Amino acid sequence: MPQTIAVVLAAVAVCGALVAGILILAAPRLGATNQAAPANLPRFAAQAPVVRASAPVGAGIAGLADPAWIASTARATGIPPRALQAYAGVAIQVADAGSGCGIGWNTLAGIGEVESHHGTIFGGTLDANGTATPPIYGVPLAGGAVANIPDTDGGAIDGDPTIDRAVGPMQLIPQSWRNWHADANGDGVQDPQNIDDATMAAAHYLCRAGGQQLGQEAGWRKAVLAYNGSDAYLQNVVRHATDYASAVG
Repeated sequence: MPQTIAVVLAAVAVCGALVAGILILAAPRLGATNQAAPANLPRFAAQAPVVRASAPVGAGIAGLADPAWIASTARATGIPPRALQAYAGVAIQVADAGSGCGIGWNTLAGIGEVESHHGTIFGGTLDANGTATPPIYGVPLAGGAVANIPDTDGGAIDGDPTIDRAVGPMQLIPQSWRNWHADANGDGVQDPQNIDDATMAAAHYLCRAGGQQLGQEAGWRKAVLAYNGSDAYLQNVVRHATDYASAVG
């Protein structure tokens, strides 16, 4: 079993794919211990603009945003550049797909912060390819203070053949990953531990859960609450996502 990063949290979170109309419960969120959000938060995080590269600067979605914009935005927000490349690249690609979803890089970054501090929780890092090192795994989903999800993958995705765990920098449960898996960095491997692949999967899930209307308050809130059904979680995502947008003007 790969080296595991895990932490026990008190909240039961919801996330995951909709299968036959059933919302599958997911792991406790690794970053769910964030401080309480202020009471005067906006109701949702509007999509923040991103500057595209004049031509892709590398393979996959990480090369879609302008490198100078990535550098300046990373400095302004404190988001690691490699994670920001993923959030911005996914937002660009989703917009180019023409779905009208309206998901912003700042929303993806807000979720990435709460879930795993952009893949750096507990001293971890993202390598040049965007893969979490060491791999990130949530606690066993065995009930009690967390959801009860019997093993669905034989350990193939979450490294645990006895019980399900959420995986990767965006903390996707195995069933969610199977439904929304992606190869967003173009390396021929679909890996939930990779920030590009995981962010693309998360964006597809959020767009579907929000009815392709994340540019509007109702759709945005519905999507984030589908990722995690806690009001405190939603407020923390709002706080981070709006702060990131404000930091870059």
